[in-house]
Amino acid sequence: MMNKISPFLWFNDDAEAAADFYCSVFPHAKKMNEMRVGEAGPGPVGSLLVLELEIEGQAMTFMNGGPGHPLTDAFSFFVRCETQEEIDGYWAKLTEGGSEVACGWLKDKFGLSWQIVPVGIVDWIREPAAMKAMMGMKKLDIAALKAAAGV
Repeated sequence: MMNKISPFLWFNDDAEAAADFYCSVFPHAKKMNEMRVGEAGPGPVGSLLVLELEIEGQAMTFMNGGPGHPLTDAFSFFVRCETQEEIDGYWAKLTEGGSEVACGWLKDKFGLSWQIVPVGIVDWIREPAAMKAMMGMKKLDIAALKAAAGV
């Protein structure tokens, strides 16, 4: 069943490449539906216009809308991870061709921002030492955060 509310992301012309990439990163990701450009346009006939996909149960739609509205840090996906191995895996894949930011944030090669975080992060950073530890990290380290939080 599709979510009643879901993200709709505007890409310049690489929505299909982005969807393929995310389907390779997340084990439970799949393309659901697509709409290609017909004779009426807009764009070259046969090119992708809109693609619906699901990643880890979250429905979303990608559109090739042209260069008018680039992705921004004001929107990110928050990925809750159970283990350091899971954090490390997503971090490695999503930063390939992208960049590390800070505090568990990264930007992938398509310009989409992600937060790769351990499940307990919100509770741990209530402790000032854990917040300070997190502020000095790019990729989050569960053991260091737990130690700083006294967990």
